[in-house]
Amino acid sequence: MLGAIEAGGTKFVCAIGTEDGKLIKRLEFPTEIPEKTIPRVIEFFRAHQISALGIGSFGPLDLNKSSDTFGYITSTPKPGWVNFPFVETMIEALNVPVAFDTDVNAAVWGEFLFGARKGLASCLYITVGTGIGAGAVVDGKLLHGLSHPEMGHIHLRRHPEDQFAGFCPYHTDCLEGLAAGPALEKRWGTKGTGLSEDHPAWGMEAYYLAQALMQYILILSPEKIIMGGGVMKQAHLFPRIHQKVEQLSSGFLSLPAMKSYIVPPMLENDSGIMGALMMAKEIYDGKKCKK
Repeated sequence: MLGAIEAGGTKFVCAIGTEDGKLIKRLEFPTEIPEKTIPRVIEFFRAHQISALGIGSFGPLDLNKSSDTFGYITSTPKPGWVNFPFVETMIEALNVPVAFDTDVNAAVWGEFLFGARKGLASCLYITVGTGIGAGAVVDGKLLHGLSHPEMGHIHLRRHPEDQFAGFCPYHTDCLEGLAAGPALEKRWGTKGTGLSEDHPAWGMEAYYLAQALMQYILILSPEKIIMGGGVMKQAHLFPRIHQKVEQLSSGFLSLPAMKSYIVPPMLENDSGIMGALMMAKEIYDGKKCKK
């Protein structure tokens, strides 16, 4: 048995599964402060005998294994979670090897292995919800570098009719500050689910998201783009984004048909937890090889 955690800004998902990707049991609950959230996580996994644990978490994270704060959630705007030693806490509580990465890297890994990538060598997963983040697989490997990508904080051209200041506490009007779920609510006075399909909010949302996708396409050239998260459950957004990306790429790039190129997650709500489960498998297999 392997354990998996998808630690999101809104909710935690904990699951038990097998190395071939079969989910046996899962538990979901709201993300609160660590003192309330982590005991529920530990209680869930202590009730099962797991051999390894994979964690896909909201960030920013320290993924540098030579760092004194490796395995920490670092400068997050999420109250109570700044400098939380996630990996250390789980190892001390469960005494198993722990794999650690961003929630979007876990999601893109799950889709790459089981979902929408369909045998391709590269893909990108972007989540648009409480925040905005993206993870990428390049040549069959998760993209890392100096740290993990923070694609939700790129800067964009403003929509000419947008007077909203932005809500990101670090950059104000970056992509996340202008297009995440809280930006919709703060700009228009209601959640996205309360806006009609013909509301001007969605044209503005597509304007920002298409710009971001165009930048990712130009830099990473992914063979597939998967868009998930709460905001993207508004299915009518996809045609708007398709149209905007086509406009931005017209005359310069030759892209696949938008309906098959920019798509919702094939695994629906399980992309992140499936990716975390496979991260647990990989770290367990790695530990076995070293014995």
